[in-house]
Amino acid sequence: MQASSNKSIPSLSLRIDLDSKGRIGPGKIELLESIQACGSISAAGRAMDMSYKRAWDLVDEINRICRQAAVARQTGGKNGGGAVLTPFGVSLVARYRKIERDASTAVHKELEALRNDIRHPKKSAERDKDTRAR
Repeated sequence: MQASSNKSIPSLSLRIDLDSKGRIGPGKIELLESIQACGSISAAGRAMDMSYKRAWDLVDEINRICRQAAVARQTGGKNGGGAVLTPFGVSLVARYRKIERDASTAVHKELEALRNDIRHPKKSAERDKDTRAR
């Protein structure tokens, strides 16, 4: 849900806290999508300008906090193997994106109102004054 232009700012960014130490947010989901597109953790990391170690640490964290593998490594082969999303990983990405779309739809009017308040501060201040007077 990243803003594509200043016109769409502010925007909503979604993070789901799965437990007190584990969360899934746009960065981890983007990494999973990149692994799916690139076919390897290292290529996905490079595409996102992160080291293989950082990408692998995030994959390991995703697998740990979800208590099941979202990514499976493939060994061997002509090009030395790679990685794929497990059925759970595909489902995790799809579910996160659906939650994200639903949340964005739910708050769309409020984000537009906030954008207007930011663009027109005097009108916002006058509105607040009117609200307090009621």
